[in-house]
Amino acid sequence: MEAPDIQSWLQFVVAIILIYFPSVALYRLFFHPLAQFPGPKLAAITRWYEAYYDVICDGQYTFKLAELHKEYGPIIRISPHELHVNDPSFFEMFYRQDGRWDKYDWCMEAFGAQSATIHTVDHYAHKRRRAVLNPFFSRAKVANSQDIIQGATEKLCYRLSQFQETDIVHLGSAISALTRDVSSEFLFGTSFNHLDDEDFHSSIITMHQNGGKIWRVTKHVRWYGPLLSMIPMSFLEKMGGDGLKSFLLHLKKMMKITLDIFTASSKSSQQNLKGDSQGKHTLVHQILESDLPQDEKTLDRLYNDVVTISSAGFETSAHVMRNIIYYIYKNDEIFRKLRDELSSAVQGKFKSEERPDLIILEQLPFLTGVIMEGLRLGMPVSSRLARVAPDRELVYGKWRIPAGAPVGMTPLLLNQSDILYPDPRRFDPERWMAPGVRKNADRTFAPFGRGTRSCLGQHLAWAEIYIVIVALVRRFDLNLDGVGPEDVKATSDKFLTSTAR
Repeated sequence: MEAPDIQSWLQFVVAIILIYFPSVALYRLFFHPLAQFPGPKLAAITRWYEAYYDVICDGQYTFKLAELHKEYGPIIRISPHELHVNDPSFFEMFYRQDGRWDKYDWCMEAFGAQSATIHTVDHYAHKRRRAVLNPFFSRAKVANSQDIIQGATEKLCYRLSQFQETDIVHLGSAISALTRDVSSEFLFGTSFNHLDDEDFHSSIITMHQNGGKIWRVTKHVRWYGPLLSMIPMSFLEKMGGDGLKSFLLHLKKMMKITLDIFTASSKSSQQNLKGDSQGKHTLVHQILESDLPQDEKTLDRLYNDVVTISSAGFETSAHVMRNIIYYIYKNDEIFRKLRDELSSAVQGKFKSEERPDLIILEQLPFLTGVIMEGLRLGMPVSSRLARVAPDRELVYGKWRIPAGAPVGMTPLLLNQSDILYPDPRRFDPERWMAPGVRKNADRTFAPFGRGTRSCLGQHLAWAEIYIVIVALVRRFDLNLDGVGPEDVKATSDKFLTSTAR
C-alpha cells in the first residue's frame, strides 16, 4: 500500500480553505438574514473584528460601537449574527417585562456558569429561578436590613477617622471593602470583615477586574476559560500573586458556605433547613426551601448562584460610589449644597447623632440628584445587554429584525447622549430636579438594567449608595490629592466598567 501523498493532502486542504472561507464570507455579506443591515463589512464577515477590539485593544469595542453609529446610523450589524441599536426611543420597547426575552447564549456561555440565575439564557428557566430570589432582594427586605449597611458604614467612618490628616488613604479600596462586607452579611449572615484589614483587602479588586478580561478572551477563544478552570487551585495558590490568592480565598469561602448549608439540608433536619442555629436565613436557604425541582438544587448550581450573585454586588456599587465621591469632593459648590441639604434634614427630621432612615434620605432632592447623576456618569456595566426574541420579529423604524437575532443596546452610551442630557459630560445634579424630569427619564435611564433581566440586587445597591454618601459628606472634608478625571472616565469594557487607574 502506497504512503499518502503529503503534497496532495496539502493541496486538498488549501482547496477546501479557498472554497469554504470565501463562501462563508459571501453568504454573510449577501444572503444572511442580517445582510440588509448597515455596518462594517469585516464585522459582518467575522467575529474576529470584535475580537480585535476586545482582546488586542483591551476592551474597546463598546467605544468603537459609538464611532460606528456615527458613521452608519442608529442600527448596525456588529458581528455576523448580532445587531446593536443606539436610539433612546427603542430602549423602552426593547427592555420590557412582557414577552419572551432570552439572553445571547454566545455571550453568556463565556462566563462558564450557565446554571447561575444571572447567566441563564432561556427566558422561562430564568423566570423560575428569579421568582425564588426576588423576595430575598425585595425593597422591603432591604429596608429591614438597613442596620447591616449602617453598621458597615460606621466601621468605615471609624477607620477613616483613625488616619491622620497627613496620611494617604486609598478610599476606593475602603469603599470596595464596605460593599463586600455588606453583601456577605446580607447574603450569608456573616461579614468578610474586609474593612478591618489594614489595606482593606485591596488586592482582590484587581482579580475582579481581571475576571472581565478572561470573559472577553473566552468569548472568542472558547477553550480558554475551560482550560483555566482545569488548573488545580493548589497550584494557583502557590504560583499566584496576592490578588489571585485573595480571589481564591474568596472562592473557598463561598464554597464552604454553600457546602455547609447544603450538607445540613441533606440530613433532612427541618431545623437546619429553615436556617442555621442562630436563625440566619441565607441566600442558599432561600433556594433550598423553594419549590424548584431537586435538579435545580444541586451543589454545583447553588455554588454558581452564590458566586455570581455575591460577586455582582461588590464592584458595581463600589464603582458608582467612587464616582460620586469624586464629583462631590472635586466641586466645592456641589459639596456645599449637599451638606447644607443634609444639615437642614438633620434639623427637621432626625437628630444629628441618629442614623437617618433610608426613606428620609430618598426624599432629599439634591442628594437624589447627586446619586442619579453619579449613576449616569458612573454606569457600573459597560457592555451591551443583548437580548433575543426567538418567537417573533422585532420592528425598529423601517427595519424588521428577524426572530432569533441577538440585539443589544449599551446604557453606557445612552447615558452620554446629548439628546437626552445636554452637556452630557458635565456632572449636574440639578438636571434631575426639574418637575417631571425623573418621570420622563425613567423611560431610558436604567443604571441597573430594565425588563425581565434587571439587576437582582438594585434595591440593596441604592440603599448602600444613599447611606454611605450621606455619612461621608456629613462627617468628612476629604482632600482627593492625585485624583483626576481619568479615575472616573470609562476607558475599558471588562463587562464591568474599567477606568484608566
